[in-house]
Amino acid sequence: MKIKKKKREMLEGDLTPMIDMTFQLIAFFMVLINFTQADQNKKIQLPQSELAKPPEVPFENAITLQMYQDGLAYFDGNDYTMDALRQRLVVEKQIADDFKADIGGAKSVTVIIRGDGRVATGKVQEMIKLCQDVGFEKFALRAKEEAPN
Repeated sequence: MKIKKKKREMLEGDLTPMIDMTFQLIAFFMVLINFTQADQNKKIQLPQSELAKPPEVPFENAITLQMYQDGLAYFDGNDYTMDALRQRLVVEKQIADDFKADIGGAKSVTVIIRGDGRVATGKVQEMIKLCQDVGFEKFALRAKEEAPN
């Protein structure tokens, strides 16, 4: 009597659908993730206001400038004096004019200003004036939404 050995075949699943689904999930979460928190400096305490409301639609072309209590500015991960900020904003304007010329250049960029609640109002106005001198025209001020009593 002869015993026949059966050939064992290795079954492999097709991983293509699983990999495809993984990339679709990654793309889905990348679209939904909110990067506005990444621009915020935790040292800055926004003023509270009952009139403050979040924007209905996020700004398409925006840069975020932040001002500490002592009047120094925070932008792009670095601290600046007003003179140094002017030089940095000139570079930012040139970039906007070069790469966003088809939609209006620097005039299409919204400058979001997050001023500390303890900073003098005049300092925030100086920052706005500095941005206007460089060539930016659109501004949005940030405040913490205060719940009505």
